[in-house]
Amino acid sequence: MKRFLHVGCGPRKKSQTTRGFNTPEWSELRFDIDSAVSPDIIGSMTDMSAVESASVDAVFSSHSIEHLYAHQVPVALAEFRRVLNPEGFAVITCPDLQSVAAMIADDKLTDQAYISPAGPISPLDILYGHRPSLARGQEYMAHRCGFTQKVLTGTLRVAGFTMVAFRRRSAPYFDLWALAVTTMIPEPELRNLASIHFPG
Repeated sequence: MKRFLHVGCGPRKKSQTTRGFNTPEWSELRFDIDSAVSPDIIGSMTDMSAVESASVDAVFSSHSIEHLYAHQVPVALAEFRRVLNPEGFAVITCPDLQSVAAMIADDKLTDQAYISPAGPISPLDILYGHRPSLARGQEYMAHRCGFTQKVLTGTLRVAGFTMVAFRRRSAPYFDLWALAVTTMIPEPELRNLASIHFPG
């Protein structure tokens, strides 16, 4: 059975990751900084020393890297690479600041952008973190950096990921999806992986 590391899992489980991971052939290892969500491993993206090197077939990170400061992102991506086996891949999704900026340019900073399981989300929440969570004292929910498609692709390449497939979704999703591999693979194989793991 293949195994993927669910980084920054929060309360989410395998069924809330991707179509590709939500199959019997994949097992999930949940990793989070918050012990309250009962992860398999408690830790930070910038120090995943509790996970052995080259021990997982994939890494899945949804709306986590924007919680880091910009200078910490390369450290986290190096950890993602370290825990992946040589044929492994990472699936990363995060807010798309380009589409969020379009709403802000229309003077809709606090207007509803979409409804999440946690309630209404505004561009202000996407930029700086979910305000109700922050008000409850969950300061690790603050957003400390952000990405456009160009910036995330470039950051992954600098971190040593050799190929990156991408999807950018504007309103009502406001998100970026990247699938990155550490070794060169045929382009059709990369596109197939992306089609399995990206939203339909």
